[in-house]
Amino acid sequence: MSEPHVTLDPRGLDPVQRKLQGPLQDQLTSALQAATERVSAGYAGEPVEEVCRRLLDETRSGLHPDIAAGFTPDMDEFCRVAVAIVRRDAPQPN
Repeated sequence: MSEPHVTLDPRGLDPVQRKLQGPLQDQLTSALQAATERVSAGYAGEPVEEVCRRLLDETRSGLHPDIAAGFTPDMDEFCRVAVAIVRRDAPQPN
């Protein structure tokens, strides 16, 4: 699985957020990557929906509360990361 990355659409950002877009993307990406590692390490056969929820919770817990409160990720993308975690740890056929 490649490292997940957060990219913010500048069209949805206010002027202050646009000025801080690079550092904000870096912080969100770092929190998502750390969450991916923690969720993957603790994966115990849960369904994708549960892994996706845990991934979001873990990502938000790694952010400043103000940033976490305003973070509305593309849940389809989060679930793609969750699917990759589940597939990576799924038993492989012989």
